[in-house]
Amino acid sequence: MRTALVIGTGLIGTSAALALTGRGVAVHLADHDPGQARTAAALGAGTDEAPDGPVDLAIVAAPPAYVADVLADAMRRGAARGYLDVASVKGGPRRELEALGLDLTGYLGTHPMAGREKSGPLAATADLFEGRPWVLTPTRDTDTEVLNLALELVSHCRAVPVVMDADAHDRAVALVSHMPHLVSSLVAARLEHAEETAVRLCGQGIRDVTRIAASDPRMWIDILSANPGPVADLLSEVAADLSEAVRSLRALQSADGDERGEGAAGIADVLRRGNAGQVRVPGKHGAAPQSYEAVVILIDDQPGQLARIFADAGLAGVNIEDVRIEHATGQQAGLVQLLVEPKAAPVLGAALRERGWAVRQ
Repeated sequence: MRTALVIGTGLIGTSAALALTGRGVAVHLADHDPGQARTAAALGAGTDEAPDGPVDLAIVAAPPAYVADVLADAMRRGAARGYLDVASVKGGPRRELEALGLDLTGYLGTHPMAGREKSGPLAATADLFEGRPWVLTPTRDTDTEVLNLALELVSHCRAVPVVMDADAHDRAVALVSHMPHLVSSLVAARLEHAEETAVRLCGQGIRDVTRIAASDPRMWIDILSANPGPVADLLSEVAADLSEAVRSLRALQSADGDERGEGAAGIADVLRRGNAGQVRVPGKHGAAPQSYEAVVILIDDQPGQLARIFADAGLAGVNIEDVRIEHATGQQAGLVQLLVEPKAAPVLGAALRERGWAVRQ
């Protein structure tokens, strides 16, 4: 790949353009908002000038509702040798293109499983896709050259290619992305009019659950409008579970011992099923999840604290598998949780205490 055309210079399009430009590909940028394309160009993502002729690969990074129309326009004017999109749904756009009677041998639907709460070219980064899955949905009709161009793009972006059927992909992202986003928003919505005294009690748990609710609503309306059926099916199942959980909690209020027992059993079932699902979430580097032990340290909110902790952990010969920070409310302090293999926890805890850290467990 020597030349590429990125149509749509938001977060995903500009990030892909930055990665390609960094690997020596001549990237042309286009957007329905010329100012946004100029911004992406100013960031080093390419040029907002139109190419002289067909490029090697056209990458459509438009919202799902507009993907088919943008692709159809590019194909009809022969903008590239190969075409792909990066929309978060795959079945719908392909069916729309088929209905238009276009030759789809030169098209491949893709979806990089990466993003941020912020949108637009200013949020873009060349390493956005590094180590993340990038779904490819070829069919029997997909031209080998287009598949190779897509694989080259994924390689330039340092992502991990994953081949899936388009409709299977849409069901999968409904489960692991679209439905959770709505549930996160529903939980966060309970905070909008909550008493200030209650909000001040927010800890890391509520922050984890509501983090993705900060995303741009306009973007998510586009995404959910393109994949409503699978998301509605999953939310219907969640609603049934919620109804059962409500029934069980009401039973726990009863004066009748048998009814309270049934309520406790119902809640226990929900929690057990939650445990069973959570352990299936892939762990470090996509491997099977592992159980880590937390070494908790109280730190002051000052520059260099984390660097010192990591350096001291390195001197102890302990590998940090993950890290979490919980900030204290109203204080310039916080708790750092260093997640390590269980056998390493006592070693790390003792080493950090010797170096003067306030280890809590």
